[in-house]
Amino acid sequence: MAEAHQAVGFEFTVRPDGADIKLSQEVIKNIYLSGVTAWRKRAIQFKNGVLAGVYPASPSSWLIVVIAMISTLYTRVDLSLGMIDLIKENLPRNLALTLTCVLSAILFATLLWLFLIYLLRYSLKALLSYHAWIFESHGKMSSSTKLWLSLIKMFSGRRPLLYSFQASLPRLPLPSVDDTIDRYLESVHALLDDKRYKQMETLANDFRNTSAPQLQRYLLLKSWWATNYVSDWWEEYIYLRGRSPIMVNSNFYVMDLLYITPTQRQTARAGNVVHAMLQYRRKLERGEHAPVRALGIVPMCSSQMERIFNTTRIPGIETDIVQHLSDRKHLVVYHRGRFFQVWLYTGGRHLLPSELEMQFQRILNDTSEPQPGELKLAALTAGNRVPWARARLKYFSQGVNKASLQAVESSAFFLTLDDEAQGYDPAKTGSLDGYAKSLLHGKCYDRWFDKSFTLISYTNGKMGINTEHSWADAPIIGHMWEYVLATDCFHLGYTEEGHCKGDINKGIPPPARLEWQIPKECRETIETSYVLAKQIADDVDFHGCLFSEFGKGLIKKCRTSPDAFIQLALQLAQFRDQGGFCLTYESSMTRMFREGRTETVRSCTSEAVAFVRAMEEEDKTNGTRLELFRKAADKHQNMYRLAMTGSGIDRHLFCLYIMSKYLRMDSPFLKQVLSEPWKLSTSQTPQQQLNLVDINKFPRYVGAGGGFGPVADDGYGVSYIIVGEDLITFHISSKFSSSETDSFRFGQNIRKAICPPVGQAKHLENGTVRDLLLICNPLIMGR
Repeated sequence: MAEAHQAVGFEFTVRPDGADIKLSQEVIKNIYLSGVTAWRKRAIQFKNGVLAGVYPASPSSWLIVVIAMISTLYTRVDLSLGMIDLIKENLPRNLALTLTCVLSAILFATLLWLFLIYLLRYSLKALLSYHAWIFESHGKMSSSTKLWLSLIKMFSGRRPLLYSFQASLPRLPLPSVDDTIDRYLESVHALLDDKRYKQMETLANDFRNTSAPQLQRYLLLKSWWATNYVSDWWEEYIYLRGRSPIMVNSNFYVMDLLYITPTQRQTARAGNVVHAMLQYRRKLERGEHAPVRALGIVPMCSSQMERIFNTTRIPGIETDIVQHLSDRKHLVVYHRGRFFQVWLYTGGRHLLPSELEMQFQRILNDTSEPQPGELKLAALTAGNRVPWARARLKYFSQGVNKASLQAVESSAFFLTLDDEAQGYDPAKTGSLDGYAKSLLHGKCYDRWFDKSFTLISYTNGKMGINTEHSWADAPIIGHMWEYVLATDCFHLGYTEEGHCKGDINKGIPPPARLEWQIPKECRETIETSYVLAKQIADDVDFHGCLFSEFGKGLIKKCRTSPDAFIQLALQLAQFRDQGGFCLTYESSMTRMFREGRTETVRSCTSEAVAFVRAMEEEDKTNGTRLELFRKAADKHQNMYRLAMTGSGIDRHLFCLYIMSKYLRMDSPFLKQVLSEPWKLSTSQTPQQQLNLVDINKFPRYVGAGGGFGPVADDGYGVSYIIVGEDLITFHISSKFSSSETDSFRFGQNIRKAICPPVGQAKHLENGTVRDLLLICNPLIMGR
């Protein structure tokens, strides 16, 4: 093979008078540069590890403390309170007196420095445990919160690294059983009739008075011992132990820029994006990204970011595992049924965008046919987990299949060079719908659904991502994608012809085809997985909605939370679509705590129900509707804040249920709670790095967000993103097999709930109740 020939660094010939050895200077140079790069990388990682390890102090502060302690040796003041003398007595007696004094001072100074570091760290942890600020009204800040913010700034240092705050983040608090049960009963009161509510109340009180105290004690012990009492069980039991397909049911997608496509050349766009991802990964490995901080001050946990790259979900018979490897130097590319391995480094550096473009173009130019069973091989990752696990053990545990599968699973990430065009086209009806379905499931065999993420490149230059959910949540991949898009468009750029900038080294070995020897029995398993996955994919009913009439700008001027506004609109749309209310899931984050992931906000509150009913009753005045709207919005905001600060309902009940299974304790209450279907599942895609792109200057460089499949067979999945001041995008999914749902119809109901008459939003007076009435018209006006 050509690449094997070029990989040879030397050759020798045995002659009667000895061996003649010829070294390849180019290869030796590459080996040397690779070694230098590896050592430089280790040095930077070590340095940044030290900086993060001693944070919020700095290594230079150690020298200051040492100098201060040594200087006391020449004064009569003993700041060590006799500790230096005690250390001096335990040093070897054969040392010179001056050396003994200096060593004693240095040892004491080092111990004092470490003590101060832990004191600062725990002081910062105590400060970060204060959450009263999040419950204060927008624009109003108490004196205690102002003081707290000043202390946070003082303790946070000047230039924290990505992982600097990890050791200072507080643990997720464990709510009391009484609070959780009371909040749960309140959350279902509006959804149950009196008889069913009484039955649930009886079950809840029986649980409260019998098994709950024992389960809570064990859970309290876990909360003391583990870093986070929820996250490990959440990953294992919600994601990894699931035996049904993860395609559609678990994986989610992220879209490209909505209006802009920087280049129409598929390989050029893929080259820039992959290079930007490598830049992001390098900063990630070094911990050089700025930590995500609420209000620009309160740090969020960054632990999930460690597994963005080099990560794969490995199937098992009973449970899967998440395999995360250290630095991987290749990716695997899928195109028209063939798998290619592409090396990402040469001479100790990343491939340039132009070099990556050349490699991807070589793949497009390759006219070889797929090997038997290769075309739909990735369908194994889209089907049931047990057949995939068994096939992996039986057919991929030795020989070329093992080597090729290892190349896929150990790659930095997976890239699909798709053979069709996708993206949002205002002139083409349903373009956003088809784009979303392509990202969510594709052809069911052209994405490796087990990889941490699959990057998808379309023929018209559009991109997108399909993400496996077990290792992290949407804001993590969103953070990376924001960086990549900004780097692609504003830093790397393209030539006038749409190619990547930079020179091309044509001596780089071409991509290598992965070899497979797939027997007939395995091909039958592949086909079975594909048939199942195709049924799931064909059942996904998707609809995308764009609202550009108004956005968070006008909503905020009316002193209303944009998220609460949308959630109430969704409740009104749900009622008009289904003729009733349902248990509603909204995802919130708990990343203010170490290893925090998500919590559930139960958006269908009694206050929301009262507001929606008032909207549908003609005898209710607009003043009454507005009052109910305010109460419902305030209630939603309070519940969202409780969830963010560790006082949610569902994660606590989930952990109590898992603990009851470990202790073999039967709880009818917990069984009932955990079996309740979420017929409306919602999530907001947050924007995290607003500094990367000035939307006011570049208004068309906005993302379209992402989405997920329906959670319930007869329900809706709704993801939305609020971009800039005047754009809200909804991603709505349901199932064609359900006669009760219709994604397009639900989208129309959302539009009728929140969209004002054309042109009306431009003539609003700022900050008045009338503004709210007009913005919410017909949401508030009942039209």
